[in-house]
Amino acid sequence: MNPPVVSGRPVESRVILVGQAPGDKEPKLGRPFAWTAGKTLFGWFRDSAGLNEEEFRSAIYMAAVCRCFPGKKLTGGDRVPSPQEVWNCSVWLKRELKIQRPALIIPVGKLAI
Repeated sequence: MNPPVVSGRPVESRVILVGQAPGDKEPKLGRPFAWTAGKTLFGWFRDSAGLNEEEFRSAIYMAAVCRCFPGKKLTGGDRVPSPQEVWNCSVWLKRELKIQRPALIIPVGKLAI
């Protein structure tokens, strides 16, 4: 079993990006947004703000609504975390927000919004 995926490294930031949950690759790689969604995300920030992935990861704290990969749907693709899973993980996000005290929270995806 792999540990929950957090920011990937210590980052003190006034900006927090909050995603839905890690995919199945992120726990193995030890960092959030390490696969398909990350390629899209980092492309947006590279093209619009001039931040490459390494600069982004060192400047922006990344969190998630759900800390662990929720599993696959029976029909394929990643499963959306259940309300109970979100509730179980909410203490982590609340503490991260309390510690970081962000000036800006960037939600990524409808569950984070």
